[in-house]
Amino acid sequence: MGAENIGDFLREGLFIVIMIVGAILVPGLLVGLMVATFQAATQINEQTLSFLPRLVITLLCVMWFGPWIVNKVVTYTKGIFMNMPFLIS
Repeated sequence: MGAENIGDFLREGLFIVIMIVGAILVPGLLVGLMVATFQAATQINEQTLSFLPRLVITLLCVMWFGPWIVNKVVTYTKGIFMNMPFLIS
């Protein structure tokens, strides 16, 4: 193993980060867009109306995707530790 494998681990790590962030933020962004459309249609300018649904959806996504996120991170970390002797030499 050489420098190309270190790049592969870095690429895989960045891809995992993008998947995790996407799984948590995309539903919140969609709910925020729906609430903003509702606010624009009804001309209601209440700040908590836009913040609270996004917060609830984000927390629900963290609870829903939590085991998957932990599994992805643990699998990636195990892969790094198992290949560390080959990466160092």
